[in-house]
Amino acid sequence: MNICIVAGARPNFVKVAPIIRAVEKARATRPDLCYTLVYAGKEDDPSLEPSLFADLQIAPPSVYLGVDSASLNEITGRVMGEFEQYLLSHPTDVVIVVDDLASTMAAAIVTKKQGIRLAHLVAGTRSFDIRMPKEINRLVIDGLSDLLFTAGDGASNIATREGASLSKIYKVGNILMDSLRFNHSRWTRPACMEQLGLRDGHYVVFTLNRKALLADTDNLKAMMATMVEQAGDVPIVAPLRGQAAEVVGRINGQLAQPGIIITAPLGYLDFGYLTAHALGIVTDSGNVAEEATFNSVPCITLNSYTEHIETVKVGSNVLVGEDPQLLAEHMGRMVHGEWKACGIPDRWDGRAAERIVQILIG
Repeated sequence: MNICIVAGARPNFVKVAPIIRAVEKARATRPDLCYTLVYAGKEDDPSLEPSLFADLQIAPPSVYLGVDSASLNEITGRVMGEFEQYLLSHPTDVVIVVDDLASTMAAAIVTKKQGIRLAHLVAGTRSFDIRMPKEINRLVIDGLSDLLFTAGDGASNIATREGASLSKIYKVGNILMDSLRFNHSRWTRPACMEQLGLRDGHYVVFTLNRKALLADTDNLKAMMATMVEQAGDVPIVAPLRGQAAEVVGRINGQLAQPGIIITAPLGYLDFGYLTAHALGIVTDSGNVAEEATFNSVPCITLNSYTEHIETVKVGSNVLVGEDPQLLAEHMGRMVHGEWKACGIPDRWDGRAAERIVQILIG
């Protein structure tokens, strides 16, 4: 069996790494089983730090489609063209796509046009906001997929309500937890913590990536000022890259109390240590919020919704939208140790990849 695993951006590699390890383990009894890791981007993509694949303990992609563009429509068209050429020249039994990127949707469309079985990892997630490009991607990918691998009951119920056959839906668990459990003992204390004098449990991590948040600089300034004020003598460290580092750095310099410490982006194992040992986290990333729930670290998400509602219902996450007042309220609770009780959601047991491979080889 030839499995093609498609990654569209850096976070996808964290989710496919456990599947690659599970495939390699299964080869002991199924020597005909093999995989190819395909990346939609370029080999010199700056978001792929040199240590990433060593940190995840997987080999780099065998194939790079070389697509690099800021236009979602251009990404879709170019990935479709490049991935079609790949499939035409490489016999493939099943394609696994991850999450909800434009490149993910493009690969899904080409797969089905070639009559190849399609599996969607982290299926059934929804924001229910059709104005979001990613929501359209999710609907298309789930609609095309032969196998829907969901993280839990909520995502499975969504897929069912939208008409997916029960025979297509598999509640395999949260694949991100496979990576976290595998690497938890391998976290490395980043050098910047020593340089900045950060003590475990006495700093807040701030990450930011959403374009809408970065574009509204007045509101972002109000939220950053609130964070600094509520944090008091607790340092706020922000490992940021690109536009986020530029915008946050500029606003930080305009604050009456420039209290956010911006550092260079961290490698996977370093960032894992930083977030696992934080007093709390402020982020706009669903993946970071999931990691915070796994580590029982208080987390504030700068969004009005989450595709992973179990991080709010069961875990350590709260949603504040883009409201500085709500942010201030929850930052105060975080810093003063008054956070809600939280736990680990169902099927966050680190065995999702094992279940997926068993389903694929049936």
